[in-house]
Amino acid sequence: MNKFFEINNLEYRYPKAQNQTIQNISFFVEEGTIFGILGPSGAGKSTTQKILTKLITDYQGEIKFMGKDLRTYKKDFYEGIGVGFEMPVHFNKLTAMENLKYFASLYQNKADYEGLLRTVGLYESKDMEVGQFSKGMKVRLNFVRAMLNNPKVLFLDEPTNGLDPSNAKIIKNLILDFQKQGGTVLISTHLMGDVEQLCDQVVFMTNGKLSPMASPRDLKLQYGKKEVKAEYLNDGKLTSKIYPMDNLGKNPEFLKDLNEEKLETIHSGETSLEDIFIIITGGQADAKND
Repeated sequence: MNKFFEINNLEYRYPKAQNQTIQNISFFVEEGTIFGILGPSGAGKSTTQKILTKLITDYQGEIKFMGKDLRTYKKDFYEGIGVGFEMPVHFNKLTAMENLKYFASLYQNKADYEGLLRTVGLYESKDMEVGQFSKGMKVRLNFVRAMLNNPKVLFLDEPTNGLDPSNAKIIKNLILDFQKQGGTVLISTHLMGDVEQLCDQVVFMTNGKLSPMASPRDLKLQYGKKEVKAEYLNDGKLTSKIYPMDNLGKNPEFLKDLNEEKLETIHSGETSLEDIFIIITGGQADAKND
């Protein structure tokens, strides 16, 4: 795969801040992948996205987008990207359709936003003023807005935060469909369920620094325990046993229990991404700007 973004030795400090928000980070994002930037609030995730979308330009280091220095791109850069901010920005006195028509007018290429409204369950509310929308409705409208110009790359900041499971699933399916059509996605989030379901590669950001890139699966293997836990129900009482995973199929105790006990559940000892998040970040949020 081609490297869509290459980031080398990126540094940034807000004008009034004492410390660097971004501290000499390097990573790359391959074309057609979903890349997650994870970490606690204030770690620098949103700042990194603002730099990659050219909202912040006075950074140090090198960023290449499709092999070309990001600084050399002009306004046409925005024709190829879609951005979903964590805090939805809409004109509250305008209807959903009026909002989308206005923002679509800023682009040469336009998506079928009426179809997108139907997909996210907002078509029946298209003529309602956005100020009357619930938080979840605004989040869904925010995603539609990010897709208005049929972008090649999506930047999404907490794209499902505030959504119920059904609507969150709709958004996640749209993100996966976008990837299947060749799109590239950068997601900043603290929701590990989204990470596990969506991301091909992730990095953890803590205090402006990055962990090594890895897939969610590799992280779970790295931090997980090489063991299996089985639960048995005997005489109405639930008991559990733990067996080493190595040579499990030849473990006489495990085979004996399977044959003689009433098995209820069996699980490998993999560590959840939530636990991995705490291990890598230290479970602490930084107070700096994010």
